[in-house]
Amino acid sequence: MNLDDAIKKIQSLISGASASAEMKVVKMADDEARITVLAPTEDIQAIKDATFMPCMDLLSNEDVDIQVQVYDKDAPPLQG
Repeated sequence: MNLDDAIKKIQSLISGASASAEMKVVKMADDEARITVLAPTEDIQAIKDATFMPCMDLLSNEDVDIQVQVYDKDAPPLQG
């Protein structure tokens, strides 16, 4: 699986866990990306649960590293 397909797969899982999640994707290499997610507090654990094993499977089986970082939409990470 290529990186773009892997990103779409994980984004789909995130959207399934939280319809109102906002995502920002940063491709860090040909086989590595970070998805920063801003979501309501009540959806954070569901997103983590939905993405953890699929991300591990992508890393183990496809050599594609997708990192999902989930933040509370009402308390986003500091900019700087």
